[in-house]
Amino acid sequence: MSAQPPVCDFGWPAPDFELPGIDGRSHRLADVKGPNGTLVMFICNHCPYVKAVVNRIARDCAELAQHGVSAIAVMSNDVAAYPADAPDKMKLFAEQHGFTFPYVYDESQQVARAYGAICTPDFFGFDGDLKLQYRGRLDESRKDAAPPGVRRDLFEAMLRVARTGAGPRDQIPSIGCSIKWKETV
Repeated sequence: MSAQPPVCDFGWPAPDFELPGIDGRSHRLADVKGPNGTLVMFICNHCPYVKAVVNRIARDCAELAQHGVSAIAVMSNDVAAYPADAPDKMKLFAEQHGFTFPYVYDESQQVARAYGAICTPDFFGFDGDLKLQYRGRLDESRKDAAPPGVRRDLFEAMLRVARTGAGPRDQIPSIGCSIKWKETV
């Protein structure tokens, strides 16, 4: 089922977290905070929306790092129900796609809930003070990759945040598979 997040709540402070990464280390938001911005992404391995854009996510994050914008990817799906998203598979997925940023596992799903994450991919772009400036799409891709040369919404927005501290007022929400929540008893 596809889901779409709400529009950007400008200035909303990023909830702090500490999560285990596929690299065997623990990652805190404060540790990955970039001087000019930080991108917190909720992704997973099996989602066709993520698969359609994952190489562009890796490319854009590597380029944004050159402008002082860091990134971290969070996987919050229920791995009992979706074993393709398990941590060992996360590591392979990151290696296959050349992630230059931490990929962390939100087993309790508390981080996804704190952020109000809705889908994969769901992008939260923060300024240098960890205040929300972007909650939009990567580009016009859906389940199929957009053609080469498509406008890079996320990249352009975060570049603007890096340069001015402010995100664009007009943002198009991301769309993707709903986060796979654990059943509550």
